[in-house]
Amino acid sequence: MRRAIKLAKKGGGYVHPNPLVGCVVVKDDEIIAEGYHEKYGEFHAERNALTRCKTETKGASLYVTLEPCCHYGKTPPCTEIIIEKGIKKVFVGILDPNPLVAGKGVKILQDAGIEVEVGLCENEIREMNKVFLKYITTKRPYVIMKTAMTLDGKIAAYTGDSKWVTNEESRKMVHELRSELAGVVVGIGTVLADDPMLTCRLEGNHHQPIRIVVDSNLRIPADSQLVKTAKEYRTIVACRHFDRSEAERSEVEKSSLNVNKQKGFLDSLQTLEMRGLEVIHCASKDGHVDINDLMAQLGAQGIDSLLLEGGGTLNAAFLEAGCVDEVWAFIAPKIIGGEGAKTPVSGKGIDKMSEAINLQDIDIQNINGDILIKGKICSRV
Repeated sequence: MRRAIKLAKKGGGYVHPNPLVGCVVVKDDEIIAEGYHEKYGEFHAERNALTRCKTETKGASLYVTLEPCCHYGKTPPCTEIIIEKGIKKVFVGILDPNPLVAGKGVKILQDAGIEVEVGLCENEIREMNKVFLKYITTKRPYVIMKTAMTLDGKIAAYTGDSKWVTNEESRKMVHELRSELAGVVVGIGTVLADDPMLTCRLEGNHHQPIRIVVDSNLRIPADSQLVKTAKEYRTIVACRHFDRSEAERSEVEKSSLNVNKQKGFLDSLQTLEMRGLEVIHCASKDGHVDINDLMAQLGAQGIDSLLLEGGGTLNAAFLEAGCVDEVWAFIAPKIIGGEGAKTPVSGKGIDKMSEAINLQDIDIQNINGDILIKGKICSRV
């Protein structure tokens, strides 16, 4: 099963919104076949392993990290080929919470006379598939908030300079994370200040995340790197709900200021769409994009995971909306001071320390001098 887990991880970044699944086939105490889910829309791990096997599989045992599917989708059900190939026993890491499966796959195998054992390396597999397990049950993306700060809690000098807070090894880890998650999110403030590309810049062929900008009033510059490369890398801009027909009308009762604002909004919208950007219109909350509505819309598009790389304002908005699942906080051994220097989370903040957002399942790593603290957001009743 640990070999199956290792294989499953090879699909990272390529199977969204499907789970990471690995499979190993064993006969007479020898591995005779193995496979993993390699790409969304292609064969699942079990079918990849069994169709590529050069040895007779009758009487063999099959180890798979997730319950075999039992329904027709983009590919045939894996239970079907497991039965066809004469597998005698199946070891399943965890059950699939997908309502189309949810124990049905195990039952079909058992009804066919195959012995099934469920529950091997469960913790590792649940951690590996934390994105899928949330998305398949809520249809909302799993969100990791990444911050990079100095020892005194600053993400940039008071001048705005932020290159670089952390070391090269830490920055490489962030690019690896970009390659594993479906999308990366920033706010318009980050775009205006840094003009980022938001791509994965690791050597070799890696998954490129969908680039998402939260821009309530469509202020993203037409000459920004994100706009100029939108036809090469999928890019989404999320703004407040905008009634195009309303903007195109010019009733006498509208003030000239409102007309100008709406015309500017419409012009920006048309420019962005012509450049290849996707614009989604979200509900408004306090004059800004409603983060919960944004999460629902992204989830409806099959975007199952996000790396939040915004500044303090966007981080605060996601936290206040209860949309952050996990935090990766890189802390560099530097002190820069500055009363006006920006911090990882701004917003109004809490009134009492007892109301602080707490983390659990803490993991601490030394990244060549930088410290990385990872933790899951505690559920708040």
